[in-house]
Amino acid sequence: MIDVSRREIKYQISPHEIAGLKRRLASIMRCDRHNGRDGYLVRSLYFDTPFDTDYEDKIDGYNERQKIRLRLYDPQEDTVKLELKEKKGTVQRKRSLILNREEAEQMICGRYRFLQDRNEEFALWLYTFMVTKCYRPKCIVEYDRFAYYLEHNDTRVTFDTGLRSGEANYNIFDKNLVLYPVRSALENTLEVKFSGFLFTSVKNELNRFEGMPVSSSKYCLARMVSKRI
Repeated sequence: MIDVSRREIKYQISPHEIAGLKRRLASIMRCDRHNGRDGYLVRSLYFDTPFDTDYEDKIDGYNERQKIRLRLYDPQEDTVKLELKEKKGTVQRKRSLILNREEAEQMICGRYRFLQDRNEEFALWLYTFMVTKCYRPKCIVEYDRFAYYLEHNDTRVTFDTGLRSGEANYNIFDKNLVLYPVRSALENTLEVKFSGFLFTSVKNELNRFEGMPVSSSKYCLARMVSKRI
């Protein structure tokens, strides 16, 4: 199991603001090795209860909430992360299991029994929780991410653009997945994650950006689109 706890602050940011902030961060932070020229793909399959409990908790503004998802960065990958993301205010804890493709495909079909066979306490807890609460796949969320990082205080600054989603096909391995845009090209997400405290050099650049923190969830934004249809 991978267990990471950090603070997380989100901002809405325009393409023009992204370009300026990228230039400034490049002089004080390192580019993520997966970035390439235009960043990298992030694709997640979210699970929820029949009553959309996790969605409703976020919409209703509960301070403590959670999300369960499968996440990959390339549809051709043979491994996927199964993540439980818990939030309390700006503090998040993310616990992850690495699944092989066959295990991920079982989860896509709503079959979680294999988690019982893993000799891990978290896997057994997650199995019991998902079965008891009747968690099922709900939607795929995908976007493009460009990331900077500092090893000190596990600091990451990410720019997430092109948010898109779909609820007709839960196969996250599908290279030809059909998704619909969730937000306009002018609405993008800046995420700042760190442990302990945020370094002054990074904080100063964010202050120059003058963005206001927002409380947003890509999962909820995606579900809102389908719920309005």
